[in-house]
Amino acid sequence: MKEVDEQFPTCPDVEGKWEGIARAYIPDGIREFNDYPTASLGWMMYIGMAVAKYWDDEWEIYDKIEDLYTFMKEKRGYDCMDEYILQDVLMLQGEENSKTQKLVGECASRVYHALMHQRLEPGTRDAFEAFVSCLHQLYLFGSAIQLKRMGYNLTAIN
Repeated sequence: MKEVDEQFPTCPDVEGKWEGIARAYIPDGIREFNDYPTASLGWMMYIGMAVAKYWDDEWEIYDKIEDLYTFMKEKRGYDCMDEYILQDVLMLQGEENSKTQKLVGECASRVYHALMHQRLEPGTRDAFEAFVSCLHQLYLFGSAIQLKRMGYNLTAIN
């Protein structure tokens, strides 16, 4: 879909927020996974997009927020976090909003199916680690998409 470059852009500030975000998100993500697996996975992609946008806009403010996940969740709650990020953070409306929802849904669905094909026993350490790894990749993917949309591209310089 050409939403990211072949090589993801690196943004140490955004990557540096991953551990705190994951620690705060995982209890909600695990709780929602059985009934809403693509939302549980996809929300992390939205979070990656939001953190990249925060980084570009006013990082000196958002970097100081200790728990960015809870900051976002408290705006409209877990169930409506996608809407908050799409509308209030990314400022997407109409076709761009719909296109982003479809993209996140498709990515989350593909990751979910890949995870299920691992045939990991639910509740095991291996299953937990695989879930966290999927979340991390979706976070990075979301941030890469948003960085590209904002004009940050990795291109070879000759």
